[in-house]
Amino acid sequence: MKIAQVAPLTESVPPQLYGGTERVVSYLTEELVARGHEVTLFASGDSVTRAELRPGAPRALRFDQQCRAPLAYELLMLEQVAQHANRFDITHFHCDCLHLPLFRRVAARYLTTMHGRLDLPELAPLYAEFSEAPLVSISAAQRRPIEWANWIGTVHHGIPETLLTPGSERGGYLAFLGRICPEKRPDLAIRLALGSGLPLKIAAKVDKADRAYFETTVRPLLGAPNIEFIGEIDEGRKADFLGRATALLFPVDWPEPFGLVLIEAFACGTPVIAFDRGSVPEVVEHGVTGYVVDGVGDALGAIAAIPRLNRAQIRHEFERRFTSRRMTEDYLALYRSLKERSKATLEPA
Repeated sequence: MKIAQVAPLTESVPPQLYGGTERVVSYLTEELVARGHEVTLFASGDSVTRAELRPGAPRALRFDQQCRAPLAYELLMLEQVAQHANRFDITHFHCDCLHLPLFRRVAARYLTTMHGRLDLPELAPLYAEFSEAPLVSISAAQRRPIEWANWIGTVHHGIPETLLTPGSERGGYLAFLGRICPEKRPDLAIRLALGSGLPLKIAAKVDKADRAYFETTVRPLLGAPNIEFIGEIDEGRKADFLGRATALLFPVDWPEPFGLVLIEAFACGTPVIAFDRGSVPEVVEHGVTGYVVDGVGDALGAIAAIPRLNRAQIRHEFERRFTSRRMTEDYLALYRSLKERSKATLEPA
């Protein structure tokens, strides 16, 4: 099959440091290539892939200090995608909604995976207008604000089986991995660590938009005993960071669309303490891969109960549910379904 993957330009594919969407695009792209599909990746020029790379910008826009009009790159890339759309059996977008007006007018088979939150009030009228656009959710919970949209499937994220391996749990610390922002609640992770008596290591990115929150809410807490801020880490350090942790803390305070870090922890055999928000109950199997909790008291009890969980079983559940192989099979099924529908509409009655 000839397949186009269209990624955001903010990060490279895969990202050099933090980045969930682009990491998933990379895993999917490389698995499709390994299966013999002819894949073209539209992404930043510093992306690394075995697919044919069509650069939409010289480098990831987050690291391009000279770029003052990022939207120009995004629009030019989408125009390139549209010009070549008839070459592909399927065009798969991972860049939210910017392409919708253009592809309403392009006779091509396409789908869009929604990677972000959908509960913002401005989004409902947008997807009502583009009600014909085929959408894919990354969890059933993500769909709820616009359940009436043209959903054609739900595909949970997956990562390569060999990317992260089970660790030793010798670190004796709790871990927080991801991004410093109000909805991820690193301040609450610190509170939980202090309440449990366990050290906490925070490996996280601080965006410009979240700098004020970091300075006013998080930084004052970093002087507490046994709280260590590591900063943003790359892929090569994740296995050690997660694998040596007693548990990953995921005290989110927003409708989490999926939570890639959850399955990264599972791949390392590391249990998760996650707040019951958004997709969390779909991803975390309570009492098996971690604990789904509601409130600080519940979370502290779950931390104390971590020794009851079997790290080998957690790794097994990752291999069963959250590999990039399974994710790719799910997407291929959707691609074939779209091709069949398109073929049926084109054939004479």
